Amino acid sequence: MTATRARSAIGAAAGLALLLAGCASSTEPAAEETESSAPASETSTEASDDESQAGTTEDAADDASADEGTDVAVPAAMDFTAPTVSGGEIDAAALAGEPTVFWFWAPWCTVCRGEAPSVTQVAEDLDGEVTFVGVAGLGETDAMVEFVDSTGVTGFEHVVDADGSIWTGFGVVSQPSFVFVDADGEMETVVGAMGLESLESTSRDLVDG
Repeated sequence: MTATRARSAIGAAAGLALLLAGCASSTEPAAEETESSAPASETSTEASDDESQAGTTEDAADDASADEGTDVAVPAAMDFTAPTVSGGEIDAAALAGEPTVFWFWAPWCTVCRGEAPSVTQVAEDLDGEVTFVGVAGLGETDAMVEFVDSTGVTGFEHVVDADGSIWTGFGVVSQPSFVFVDADGEMETVVGAMGLESLESTSRDLVDG
């Protein structure tokens, strides 16, 4: 009777040991799976960060390309800086990309003097759309100042072309002459007086195409 109880106790102890061993083995793989899943999450986050940085770099490159595309070529004839009749200075290159009318005149030119009211009116009508610039040559600065004051063409700047280099750059050889420059830098030269209607129409074409 005592031997039978001893064998039962041994069997129960063995069964309990097996049960505990089974529980231990069933929980360890779960822990291993949890640990192994962490690197996958980290890899996914790193990949997402890399894609975001790549996208940002591409956007920056696109913006830089767009900025480069907006650069305006300066026509050779407009690449100059010169004093103005009013005592200031004008950088003609800064006008590149803007519709511009250059009016070439001389202070002793009676035809230029007669054309002045038309130029003044068209410049006022297209103010903010077309820039007018007078280019005075073949005379003294004092005479140019008198011409501007007496004819009333004070609504826009007039360049003093003392040595004639600006006239030469535009290929102008007589006065009055007009050079119409569109936003793309294309130029049209008209020699002689134009009259109000023709001057306004040609100037407006720089805006309307």
